[in-house]
Amino acid sequence: MTVTENPTHTARPLPGGPVAEAVFAEITARVAALRAAGVVPSLATILVGDDPASAGYIRMKQERAAELGFASPHIHLSATATPADLLWAIGAYNRDPDVHAILVQHPTPPQLDYAETILAIDPAKDVDGLHPENLGRLAAGLPGPVPCTPAGIEALLAFHEIPVAGRDVVVLGRGTTLGRPLSLLLSQKRATADAAVTVVHSGVPGWERHTRRADIVVAAVGVPGIVRPEHLRPGAVAIGGGVRYEGRRLLPDLDESCATVAGAITPRVGGVGPTTVAMLFRNAVELAERQTGLPAA
Repeated sequence: MTVTENPTHTARPLPGGPVAEAVFAEITARVAALRAAGVVPSLATILVGDDPASAGYIRMKQERAAELGFASPHIHLSATATPADLLWAIGAYNRDPDVHAILVQHPTPPQLDYAETILAIDPAKDVDGLHPENLGRLAAGLPGPVPCTPAGIEALLAFHEIPVAGRDVVVLGRGTTLGRPLSLLLSQKRATADAAVTVVHSGVPGWERHTRRADIVVAAVGVPGIVRPEHLRPGAVAIGGGVRYEGRRLLPDLDESCATVAGAITPRVGGVGPTTVAMLFRNAVELAERQTGLPAA
């Protein structure tokens, strides 16, 4: 099957900014309730090395934390930090009762095992939702922090009133930070989920036959431009979850020409990214509420 592009067709944009702002408004009320009860929610960060992009992400998160009323303690380790150094930093935050959520900025230098890093974080303070205990809670449908990008994609679809329940969703990518948890999330019985979810990856010969039948395609591989117009059914919803960077330029998995076929599509910049940040802080405030026993506002 070949899909013919229509240069005059422009897909409906699905920006993430309005979604994030709605989530931040909710978080602001919850933070105010915590502070009124004498609790200052805290998102602690750890940066290893001096990668400019990673340093920029940490700076942005600290600025957003200040705007929302979070404390944001920070530990900066050198690029030559040993596994013991990183475990010390994580352990200090694990033991600190005033720290409710912990973020280790990824990527870490090659001498550090990121999987071991995640295992060292107290699951009750795992703001990324990537500790095996929390991924297990997601699989079992139990409360816990949900990986931020999958949660952001569900929120984006709900905000823009994209029907998901009963629809055919294909996730291209099986990674533990996006593809795999998203498949669990969107298949759960919930008004904003309850979909028939298929997970494929770039190693599946003819993966295009799956995406061409889907109502919603989520590209989550990290291969720029892997999904093109001919890989979509006309009118389908296309979500770009995976990205890479070329210098400062963001390169999404969705080729921008997909807008000539899709019915709705996330923009190259300002799509899933803002919702991921918003969900990070939603996780953080939920962790603070659970640890202090205070109900959500």
